[in-house]
Amino acid sequence: MDRDQQLKVALLWKLPLLFQFCKGDFMTNNNYSIGEDATKESQITADYITEDSSLDYSQFEEICKKEEVRKFRAIFLPVAYSLICIVGLAGNGLVMATYIHFKKLRTMTDIYLFNLALSDIFFLLTLPFWAVNAAKHWVFGDFACKAVHLICQMSFFSGMLLLLSISIDRYFAIVQATSAHRLRSQRMFASKVTCFLIWTLAFIFSVPEVVHTSVYEPPSYPPQCFITTGDHIALIMRVSQLVFGFCLPLIVMTFCYCVIIRNLLQPHSFEKKHVIKILVVIMIAFVLLQFPYNCIIILRTISKYNLTIGQCNAIKHLDVANDVTYSLACFRCCLNPFLYAFIGVRFRNDVLRLLRDLGCISQKRLWQWSTNQKNSRSSVPTETDTTTSFSP
Repeated sequence: MDRDQQLKVALLWKLPLLFQFCKGDFMTNNNYSIGEDATKESQITADYITEDSSLDYSQFEEICKKEEVRKFRAIFLPVAYSLICIVGLAGNGLVMATYIHFKKLRTMTDIYLFNLALSDIFFLLTLPFWAVNAAKHWVFGDFACKAVHLICQMSFFSGMLLLLSISIDRYFAIVQATSAHRLRSQRMFASKVTCFLIWTLAFIFSVPEVVHTSVYEPPSYPPQCFITTGDHIALIMRVSQLVFGFCLPLIVMTFCYCVIIRNLLQPHSFEKKHVIKILVVIMIAFVLLQFPYNCIIILRTISKYNLTIGQCNAIKHLDVANDVTYSLACFRCCLNPFLYAFIGVRFRNDVLRLLRDLGCISQKRLWQWSTNQKNSRSSVPTETDTTTSFSP
């Protein structure tokens, strides 16, 4: 065979390889050829590092690290919760002790105030658990996590609904004074049924959160007790808390107290300046303590469903604001005994008698304080359940 024929045979033998090379199979074949690794590496590098690449890394979500928020929470919340717990238990405990010692629940207001103090005490007893959780982590187990959440939510909803009921009771006691006095026994029975319904509703409102609450242990982090549920259920729980825990009580209280003030501005009303001041203080305290926290709830809900790039700082600011405003909202448990119970002259006298029986004050001191109260109120004709709004 001459040289030309050998060349033709060699070309025909190499044609399949040349055809594969033109198709690109030479580089994608599973049986790597010599130099294939370097070729594939250069191809991958070219695919991702070329200057005209359309991949935008800014579209990827940045992990938001909240170490400074945790440090703030570990210092602020234990201190705030401890102070609120001590002051609140002292005030509400004195209210409970006074009613239990004298066994006197004479009016609807007495029944509501007794249940309000009980609700506040339950709520205050959960604060030490949250203080430990903020300072360290959740160390009490899954059952305690659900139980503390249940007590906390029940106390919150029952407290708000009791404030609503107290405003309605004061409306009938002052604006509808004649019929309220005539139906005194029926009102007493109605107040007991109302309190039972309030606690039942509070339990129902708290069940969804308890069901979806558990101890979660993320990798490389200590265990925490919080709600683990989908966005839809979390939104429903936040809306229910906003409606029944703030909006509804605020609307009812505003209506009732505005009508009461209008009624007290009439010429025949006694002690109108004193009672109007009390009502104004109650409304201002409710708004100042509850409104900021509910605004933060709305803002956090909006930020959760309206994620934007570079939002980490805003989220951290909202977390800090949530801790501060929630502590402010908890402070209502300290003020409730003074806004609703201690302002009543008859209740203050019962407290003084209780302190005398416990040996905290002498009989002489009790007589001096009682005399001063009578002299300061000598211009008032008669103090009954229907002539003043907060002197049960």
